[in-house]
Formats: sequence, C-alpha cells, structure tokens
Amino acid sequence: MRLQTELGGCSAGSSRTTRLDPLALPVRFTASDAGADERLRQVELHRERVILRRAVQGMRIALNVPVRAFRGISIRLFEPQDGTPAGVALFLEHLDPALSIELYSAENSDDVVAEWQLWSRVLGLPLLLKGADGELREPYPRIGAVRCNAPAPRRRRRASLHRRRPKFLVRRRSGVTRPEALVHQGEREIIARN
Repeated sequence: MRLQTELGGCSAGSSRTTRLDPLALPVRFTASDAGADERLRQVELHRERVILRRAVQGMRIALNVPVRAFRGISIRLFEPQDGTPAGVALFLEHLDPALSIELYSAENSDDVVAEWQLWSRVLGLPLLLKGADGELREPYPRIGAVRCNAPAPRRRRRASLHRRRPKFLVRRRSGVTRPEALVHQGEREIIARN
C-alpha cells in the first residue's frame, strides 16, 4: 500500500511498515484495489465516514460509507509466500470484503495489539479476531458498547465478622456504662476542705 497523506494525516515508520495514525484523522491515501481500472483506489478516512474513490471501466465511483457500517477492527496474520516475509495487519472490516481497508501492516507483531486497541477506541468499533472456522468474532463479550466480564461471586452473608458494628457507628462511642463510673445516691459524702 502506498500512502499519500494530503489532509493532515501522516505515516510513520520505514517503507516496510504501513501505518496510518488514528490520532491524526482525517487522512487520505492510495490503496490497491483488484476491481479498479488502475488497480488503485483513493481512500479518505474520517472519524464518522469513509470515502472510497475508484474508476471501474472508465466510470468514476465515489462511495461515502459511515464508519458505523463497518463491522470492526480485525487482525490478520500473513504466512510467508513467494519470498514475501510473514507479517501482521489491521483491517477496517466491512461485510463486503471489497470495502475492507488496511490500516496497519508490519513484519513483526510488537505494536499490533496497541494499534488494534487504539483504532478501536478512536473509531468506536469492536475488536475482531478470526476464529478457527474463519469467522470474525469479538474476543471479549459485550453488552452494547460496554465490555463485560464474568459476574463477581456473591458476598458471603454470614461472615465471621457479621456481628461487628457498622462502619459509620464505629466512629461513635457506645453507651456502655463502666462499673467504676457508677453513681451512688442517698449516701453522705465526706469532703475535705482546706
């Protein structure tokens, strides 16, 4: 993928690594497209929408797709083939594979998880992984946009300290009388006066 940033985005890294900066959106770049005339398409990536421009059989086409129409951010691993090294890439996945967009690719996978989570947070899309059956799934269960974990175990109602005083009452003194503080009534007192 050849990057050409024109709207303020910037690429980072060497020519062996493709990286779009999610914090510098909007960004415009050129990507390969097998269905286009020149095998290239222009992509404008904004926080709310993606604009794909390409020419098919001489006709210019521009698709304005909202970001929420995409399924999520996926990780793909590439096996070495025909002298190309193995690598890892992040894609903005769409139900139509022709509309999926490569966001990041590298030969090593040092920063891929950080990039994966950053793109997901910036675009507000779920994280996706390819399962054993080839289907894309979320690695963590979610309810709407909130990730959820397994429920916490219930508190024990009859703990060993269940008879202690409540926390707000610990600050107060209890009204227990002490035997040395008893008051004797009806007795004569001897008072020494100087």
